[in-house]
Amino acid sequence: MNTRIFMGLLMTLSLFFTSCAEDSDDRNPDGMGRLTVRLTDAPFPYEEVDQANVTIFKVEIRKASNEESEGEGEGSPFITLMQDNVRVNLLTLINGATEELADLEIPAGTYDLVRVYVKDANVVLKDGETYDLKVPSGAQTGIKVFVKPGITVSGGLSSDLLLDFDVSKSFVARGNISRPNFNGFIFKPVILASNTSTSGSLSGTVSTLMDEMETGLEDVQISVIAADTVYKSGQSDADGKYLIEGILAGSYRAVAEKEGYVSSDTVAVQVDVANITIQDFLMEKEEETTEDTTGGN
Repeated sequence: MNTRIFMGLLMTLSLFFTSCAEDSDDRNPDGMGRLTVRLTDAPFPYEEVDQANVTIFKVEIRKASNEESEGEGEGSPFITLMQDNVRVNLLTLINGATEELADLEIPAGTYDLVRVYVKDANVVLKDGETYDLKVPSGAQTGIKVFVKPGITVSGGLSSDLLLDFDVSKSFVARGNISRPNFNGFIFKPVILASNTSTSGSLSGTVSTLMDEMETGLEDVQISVIAADTVYKSGQSDADGKYLIEGILAGSYRAVAEKEGYVSSDTVAVQVDVANITIQDFLMEKEEETTEDTTGGN
């Protein structure tokens, strides 16, 4: 009798756990996961510029080719993540500030290519002068942004993709902006995609000594260097703080630079997945040189 009761309990428990597993699967029958797409900006080197505006009207993403879709030269069909007019002043997207472009559920899988559609762009100087720029093929075919490594969206989970719009490379000055013969800008959009599941951040404070006290230094460019090339960059705010997101995990060198100040030592930094590496900089003001006007012998 005891044996029968024991076997009955085992069967009841087995049915209970099987039912739980089926319920869990039913919560996500289509294998959908949530993807968030955010936009940020690398710093712009021109002090005379007040705004660098773009209007993004559509964002699409493509699932990476796999065994099932092998042979499709263009990979899987694109999924529309956003289709709306979003006008952004890219110069406001610094030190962790981002513009959310999309937040929705899409089929689970690995995605390797994003297309960003831009229909207009302009630059506004601090004196109010505005330069409307010609947008290249990004309005028709979209700006292709490859995601390396691809971002994996898992059923029932959330993933985050960061699009870094490099303004300093995208808005190219035609001539010296401070001179009368300045002839506006050329728009050559450069966007880097960062998979936050494989990247980390670099943050810290840039300061200088004033009256023997460390004081935050504004508008310092911090460059993250890989293989002698600037990979990512950021800029310090009014308190001297900076944050550079979306750095692929690995070893880099970093340097801080500002006109009128001695460039910092180039330091080695290690960026780890989902972590913030802290690196502070202390900068010295360049010594002022005066010419000898006494005409002495």
